[in-house]
Amino acid sequence: MFTGPEIVAILTELGFTHVIWVPDTTLGPWEEALESSKKLQLVRVCREGEAWPLAAGLLLGGKMPLVVMQTTGLYESGDALRNVLYDLKLPVFALIGVRNALVPESTDSAKAFALLIVKAWQLNDVWITCEADKPKFAEHVRQCRADNTAGVIMLAEGAP
Repeated sequence: MFTGPEIVAILTELGFTHVIWVPDTTLGPWEEALESSKKLQLVRVCREGEAWPLAAGLLLGGKMPLVVMQTTGLYESGDALRNVLYDLKLPVFALIGVRNALVPESTDSAKAFALLIVKAWQLNDVWITCEADKPKFAEHVRQCRADNTAGVIMLAEGAP
């Protein structure tokens, strides 16, 4: 849905400084653009659970990190998310790719549980499911910052 140059332009405009990620097949093509950006630092982690505390440290250090991962990583990193967003009350922002969300016939459990998990964690979410939704990204980030709250963009993906 977003190209690498598009996502770099949006993140730069919004003042993000770091992208902490474990890419999937949909998000991975952004890597070249992210890596070549002079305003964003791409930070690769081994497991999604490492992304949240790393983002917390960067935020506390005055940076503006974005956590990027797929729904399966969101599920894996739930305890780290809980600690950063709820115990530490840090307004970390994330972009989560929702595997198979654009495949109506998919029975992928990663797709099936996405909305339920977002609601269970009481995440302040916005879903981007089509080109017309793209402006919601910047709007949601700005609103979350104005409210000093964490937020998440749920980006619908096609088949892996």
